[in-house]
Amino acid sequence: MEIIAVIAVLFLAWLIWQLRQAKHFTQFKRQIIQELKPKVIANIIEEMAETRSELHPNTTAHQTATISYWSASAGRVLQAALMREIINQQWLKETGNLRNSQHLFHVEQDKLHR
Repeated sequence: MEIIAVIAVLFLAWLIWQLRQAKHFTQFKRQIIQELKPKVIANIIEEMAETRSELHPNTTAHQTATISYWSASAGRVLQAALMREIINQQWLKETGNLRNSQHLFHVEQDKLHR
């Protein structure tokens, strides 16, 4: 009987740890959307204005399509932020989100830019 109680307590502890990890991951995704997405959008608009030419007119339709593409998922927003050097790997380590970013890239691998 004691063994069953110990196993039950260990299982509950594991479930609590999993719940905590899930909450941290959800908070990370929320942070991407609330903090990084506006920075990525501003960077896209700035970059498209700077590279406007006759070959690349970068009209508002182009901007809207580009913003829509890069804002489609939290993984793509994070990928764009890393590609545009808005954040770096050091930032992910300092904020404790390196593992969360790896998990996000794995979960959303079908949505990432190739």
